[in-house]
Amino acid sequence: MTPPDSRLSRRLGTGDAVAVGLGAMIGTGVFVAWQPAAEAAGAWLLAGLAVAAFVAFCNAMSTAQLAAVHPQAGGAYHYGRLRLGDAWGALAGYAFVLGKSASCATAALAVGEYLWPSWSVPVALAAVVVVTAVNLAGVTKTARVGAVLVAVVVAVLAAVVVTGLGGAGVAPSWSAGPSSGGVLGVLGSAAVLFYAFAGYARIATLSEEVRDPGSIPRAVVVSLTAALALYAVVGLTVLLVLGASGTAASSQPLRDVAAAAGAGWLEPVVAAGAAVAALGALLSLQAGVGRTAFAMASSGDLPARLAAVHPRRHVPHVAELASAVVTVLFVLIGDLATTLAASAFAVLVYYAVANAASWRLSPEERRWPRWLPAAGLVSCVLLAVSLPWRTVLAGAAVLAAVMLVRWLLLRRRG
Repeated sequence: MTPPDSRLSRRLGTGDAVAVGLGAMIGTGVFVAWQPAAEAAGAWLLAGLAVAAFVAFCNAMSTAQLAAVHPQAGGAYHYGRLRLGDAWGALAGYAFVLGKSASCATAALAVGEYLWPSWSVPVALAAVVVVTAVNLAGVTKTARVGAVLVAVVVAVLAAVVVTGLGGAGVAPSWSAGPSSGGVLGVLGSAAVLFYAFAGYARIATLSEEVRDPGSIPRAVVVSLTAALALYAVVGLTVLLVLGASGTAASSQPLRDVAAAAGAGWLEPVVAAGAAVAALGALLSLQAGVGRTAFAMASSGDLPARLAAVHPRRHVPHVAELASAVVTVLFVLIGDLATTLAASAFAVLVYYAVANAASWRLSPEERRWPRWLPAAGLVSCVLLAVSLPWRTVLAGAAVLAAVMLVRWLLLRRRG
């Protein structure tokens, strides 16, 4: 397949795309998601992870085959417009930009919380500046820096797993713990864990910069498989060492695993690793938000100025700068809990549109069975309704308001 013309530059190879995906998935979630997941599911935490993995697999396959057919910036915004209609694409785009901007703030605040808790906001703002500078330097710089950060994080996680299992006995009552809340508890746990590693779409949002669009499905599968395997090993280690009750009570479970193993030297290493993971996630997230904003501006759903491309570096520099400004605003007005809740619902809306668009692919375009996007769509709805009702209502109200403003503006233009 000959890639379509692009205003951006196709410089990313398959390995670069995998690094971008891993950087988005192996972020702060692998360090902090276990506590709320265990609080919801108790001893059934790994069942929640299995559900999240299934949902992620369905969504990833939908996203990957759409990206191969339509290798342009914007992800589900672009797919929704082509396969479902402009309004559905706009809904996905606004959900992504709003939700992932909140996620950027979550990652930036995590950097600050782990590196210098008493100065978390200034450190978070500095992290946004550094990441923006890297992204403005070009997409290959984004991928290479991301690959280095991922390597550091994986090394830290491997040290936690080996030290934790080797230095601490298996929790005598690891299966005991808080009630899972039944099926809803497992689904709530799955929603948290799914959000923690739902970064494979970053590859799709950057697909206009991948040299061979046909390699995108392979990059998505490789990065998702590696991330899920890592989450499974780390989650099992946390449960075995701390038990379900200990995990649910721990705000920093990986540091507590190191403490339980008597490895005091590892605790500051874990804190530094979490900060590096958050920085890698921020790098990938902000690049994805910038590309989606660029695509939306090119189609008239955001101000046209955001569609500008740097003449030498071939990156959407205005959209990247705008993304940084929005992230800074979220950092200043929110905290980790608030921004995490704000983005979870929007992310599920985004993937729901992606699955619906994948359902509309013809047999010749489809790489995987049609039941996968159907299962992904149903799963996104189930996970969304399992979130706290205030989160669902607030998210739905914000998206409805944005879509109403869009409709009014279109009427005025027409």
